[in-house]
Amino acid sequence: MRKTMVDTQIRPNQVDDEIALNAILATPREAFIPRALHGVAYSDANLSLGGGRFVMEPLVLARLLQAAAIQAEDIVLAIGCATGYSAAVLSHMAGTVVAIESESVLVEKATDNLSGLEIDTVAVMQNELKKGYPTQAPFDTIFFDGAVDEIPTDIADQLAENGRLVAVVKADGDVGKGVLVTRRNGKLNRREVFNAEIPYLPGFEPAAAFEF
Repeated sequence: MRKTMVDTQIRPNQVDDEIALNAILATPREAFIPRALHGVAYSDANLSLGGGRFVMEPLVLARLLQAAAIQAEDIVLAIGCATGYSAAVLSHMAGTVVAIESESVLVEKATDNLSGLEIDTVAVMQNELKKGYPTQAPFDTIFFDGAVDEIPTDIADQLAENGRLVAVVKADGDVGKGVLVTRRNGKLNRREVFNAEIPYLPGFEPAAAFEF
């Protein structure tokens, strides 16, 4: 089912990065979702975990990973790892992954899931998502595990020289865009890569407009 997902849902949709595809093939998505969802583990859909959290749609994940061009020695910051699926995929591409979560229950769940798969290159840390993880910055790659209204400056500042940041940016009422941000000579450059519709990370939604 995992191979079918990659071959029929991901490869035909402008994803040809074999490193990213192999990382997805190596990661059992069912290990990170409730048992009741195992039958749809390899559907091309966001899978709800409750409380506004979800496991990202595989095609969107694959296209973000392809845009990030992750290298084997990279140190990656994963923001909002939920139960750990995207962090697990990233572990097959990068040298080290620092995954942050704001909720202690999810920190524990993600740590247990990763440990169960004997993945020891991911450290799951509890921190406010909008702050990133400055004590271990800079990072070669920064990955947002959900849509954001805008990319916080505090997190963009944690990107290393020649680093890449990927996220789905979705302003209120607009179509979401997969965005690649790079740092060159100290300056940040931003490019829209593809359209994408995924839920917001909690705390990264558009601010509510004041109504008279």
